[in-house]
Amino acid sequence: MGIEDEVSSNAVKVYKAMKDLAYMTEEKMGTAERIFQASKLPKNMVLNALQELQNKGWVRRKVREKAAGYYLLK
Repeated sequence: MGIEDEVSSNAVKVYKAMKDLAYMTEEKMGTAERIFQASKLPKNMVLNALQELQNKGWVRRKVREKAAGYYLLK
C-alpha cells in the first residue's frame, strides 16, 4: 500500500515536493514556506496537506524558535 492510497492528491504533491527537497531527517528538515514554494500549491492547501500527512504518520513536525520544521518519516 502506497501513499497514494492513504492521503489526498494535494498531500501526495506535498510529499513528493518534500522528497525532491530531501527533507528526510530531522537534520535536513524544511519549513512550510519552502515546501509551499516547491509544490506550487496555495499555502493553505500545503498546510492542510502537511496536517493530513502528520495525522497519517508520513511527516513529523518539529517546533523550533522561528518556524516549525517538517521532515519525512516514511
